[in-house]
Amino acid sequence: MIDVSKLKAGDRHVHERTFTADEVRLFAELSGDRGAHHFTPDARGRLMMHGLLTATMPTKLGGDMQYVARDMRFDFVKPAWSGEKLTCLGVVEKVIPQSTRLKVAFSFTVTRDNGEVLMQGTSSGSIYRNENNPVRS
Repeated sequence: MIDVSKLKAGDRHVHERTFTADEVRLFAELSGDRGAHHFTPDARGRLMMHGLLTATMPTKLGGDMQYVARDMRFDFVKPAWSGEKLTCLGVVEKVIPQSTRLKVAFSFTVTRDNGEVLMQGTSSGSIYRNENNPVRS
């Protein structure tokens, strides 16, 4: 979990992950997106990941903050492949304290190991104050 009690603009959070071919197939079943391009291995034996599977990386960072998204925008720049290590960098762009929540805005970028950008985007939403989430006043 990320301590949101000191959350401020400019904070950076990172999540790294390598998805397996089995996870790509499982996501196909869960999402109903069974496009052949997600089941046909490339020359290196990798499966092309679903864009929304790649988009679970910034979603994971939001979950670590108990963040409730109101808006999410994605730009899928290049395909991601099973078996490659991906890194998601999330940057806090804005924090506006309110009586019951923090209104927040983020930007995020997902890259492969060589720094190549695969996906980028933004999100805005809220982190609500409650006994499990003692955000600052």
